[in-house]
Amino acid sequence: MQSNNVEKKVTNRKTLLIILFLFMLPVLISFVLYFVQWRPSNTVNYGELILPSRTIADRNMVAIDGSQVKFSSLHGKWTMVYFDTAACPESCMSQLFFMRQTHTAQGKNYDQMQRLMVLTDVQGIDSLKSKLTDYADMLVWHSEKAEVAKLLQEFAPDAAAADAQHYIYLLDPQGNLMMRYKLGAEPAGVRKDLERLLKYSN
Repeated sequence: MQSNNVEKKVTNRKTLLIILFLFMLPVLISFVLYFVQWRPSNTVNYGELILPSRTIADRNMVAIDGSQVKFSSLHGKWTMVYFDTAACPESCMSQLFFMRQTHTAQGKNYDQMQRLMVLTDVQGIDSLKSKLTDYADMLVWHSEKAEVAKLLQEFAPDAAAADAQHYIYLLDPQGNLMMRYKLGAEPAGVRKDLERLLKYSN
């Protein structure tokens, strides 16, 4: 009888240890993957993830209406950011249209997002205002050339200034750069990325 009780206790202890091990296994695996810096080769996102994400430094900017703004005022919403000149040729207008349509497609989550165009050159800024009559809710900011160059470098330290302008960037509500899209990105892919991000951030 006593022998049966001892065996039962040992069996119960083994069962408990196995259960504890199964609960701890995912945590142990995640620690190992983190320390070896493993990243999955296939992800569900369409855009190019910025790993690790990085916070864009605060700086003084000037809005298209002449008012003073700070880059940190973007915090609180997801932000699509695009760099181009105030001349904004046809390719630029196509990008602004793409951003607007992608934003509009978010439906009930529309207010959780915003769009920003940073001007790399203000020559022709008055004509830009007339081009933006259908983009009333788009933020358009500029600053001294040196400041804009620094900003571009923060967004794309791996690219020349001209190449850095070939992307639409995505900032999270804390001001962290976490994704970018090449020019010519498929609208459906970008839209699905944003839908997932807005859904999970809710």
